[in-house]
Amino acid sequence: MKQLDSRIAPSRRALLKVGIGAGALLATPFVTFAAVPPGFDQWRDNFRARALAKGISDATWTRVMGRIEPDMSVFRQMQKQPEFNEQIWQYINRRVSDWRIINGREALKKHEALFARIEQDFGVERGTLLALWGVESAYGDPLVQQNHMRPVFPALAALAWNEPRRRAYWETELINALKIVDRGWSTPEEMRGSWAGAMGQTQFMPSNFVDYAIDFSGDGRTDIWSNVPDVLGSTANYLRKWKWNPVLPWGFEVTVPNGFDYMRSRATFAEWQALGVRRADGKPFPSSGQGILFFPSGAAGPGFVVTENFDVLKEYNNSDAYAIAVGHLADRMQGAGLIKAAWPKDDRQLSRDARVALQRKLSEMGYKVNEFDGHIDFDLRDNIRAEQKKLGMLPDGHPTYVFLDKLGVNTK
Repeated sequence: MKQLDSRIAPSRRALLKVGIGAGALLATPFVTFAAVPPGFDQWRDNFRARALAKGISDATWTRVMGRIEPDMSVFRQMQKQPEFNEQIWQYINRRVSDWRIINGREALKKHEALFARIEQDFGVERGTLLALWGVESAYGDPLVQQNHMRPVFPALAALAWNEPRRRAYWETELINALKIVDRGWSTPEEMRGSWAGAMGQTQFMPSNFVDYAIDFSGDGRTDIWSNVPDVLGSTANYLRKWKWNPVLPWGFEVTVPNGFDYMRSRATFAEWQALGVRRADGKPFPSSGQGILFFPSGAAGPGFVVTENFDVLKEYNNSDAYAIAVGHLADRMQGAGLIKAAWPKDDRQLSRDARVALQRKLSEMGYKVNEFDGHIDFDLRDNIRAEQKKLGMLPDGHPTYVFLDKLGVNTK
């Protein structure tokens, strides 16, 4: 395995394999979007000093940012994120499709030796890695990857300049993207990805590339766009660094007994069994460890006990629906059945704005809220349980619009 500093940029030939036309590579680095919005040039000039202070050379700054125009279309894409706009059962069903299961099994057969080597080197089992690859790019399907061929720098520049909710995050990603070019690991033309700057077959943000991408094929360059060993080796390296536990599942569907105390959300596996919680598939709980009881669409829908590995998947993409989809796809490709409990079709997931409003309300009530980002973590679900109980509601930790109304949260 090559060390990080031995990386060189992916070849143009490799990028052509995943659907970037030759004309796109030979043209100017960035697509022209529209006239530069007022205020952007001033922000860019001010940001230059910060980039140089982080070690970015003046030559790289001029090359990448000298005449850049922000891609303002990213803000429309941000509002369309499926994690916030699809019902959870729709999100999961669309990603755990028969097509992905069948093609995932074929991809595993094709790369059997590679997955075995990764398991040995990184301690990340093939099912999870395969599922991540499948959800992010349908196992490197060129047509799917064409949806992630937006020039990264105009997108990140727009977000760093004009997305105040997470400006520090976007600025850090832009600095890391500049670092990739500055160190010769890639070029501005080659760095293409999603509206948020996520790149390659498993959608690495620039900071992920800097911290975790590796040359697992040993060919002298790190190519997360078209080199499958690099793609999967880098992704396994990410999971290992985030403390993936190979002896635990991500979680499993469970049933709870009549009269169950829904205020109970955290316990060891042995304690859950003693409380009458059972795995829906009839299998025993793992011999040791602990898990969090989680009802992603309320107690009327499926319940899960999730492990520390669920948190690792959410580090990859901070979405409960995403983590369940990846875990469930991994299980299905390895012979597991469908989620048994029916999803309540009348459950309406909160919009991002409604979730942020709830976070602000809980913060005003004295609960600790780390970020007003619309992501409801397990600590906040425990806070929601406490307020549901006070309001005479079933304390399942699932926020609904009825709960928000009773709590006095303005969602208009």
